[in-house]
Amino acid sequence: MKKLAPLALSLALLAGPALAVMPDEKLKDPALEARAREISKELRCVVCQNQSIDDSNAPLARDLRILVRERLVAGDNDEQVLDYVHDRYGDFVLLRPPVQPYTWVLWFGPAVVLLLGGIGAARYLRGRRGDASLSTGLTPAEEARLAALLSEEDKAAPGRKGS
Repeated sequence: MKKLAPLALSLALLAGPALAVMPDEKLKDPALEARAREISKELRCVVCQNQSIDDSNAPLARDLRILVRERLVAGDNDEQVLDYVHDRYGDFVLLRPPVQPYTWVLWFGPAVVLLLGGIGAARYLRGRRGDASLSTGLTPAEEARLAALLSEEDKAAPGRKGS
């Protein structure tokens, strides 16, 4: 087992993030390539779930990466490229869709769930605290009644102790 640990560690270190962008896709201008990569990180692969086209190995993601680069070479700015792809594929292609009524659940749903959970937890804890105040002890009347019951029991069974 000890012999396999260095091998496993070496394999773990070699396993890096998968790079989907192929060398033949890259632009020769480093500035344009950097812009293309940033834009590609904003666009969702329409084949893969929750992967950007920059990370996806799907053929359609490759086509979109090439399209982004073609638009940049044609002179579009970043927003124009995003608008071009958005017009063709809709809001789904954006990893950060716009805030609109039909995306409110997406944007605000987690906060609402967290808020409702907090309210539920507070109500539960408040209820438990209320139960705890009920069991703080016996009232003087209850203590007197308990003492009377215990003395009656002792009289009924004089030889029995501690029960």
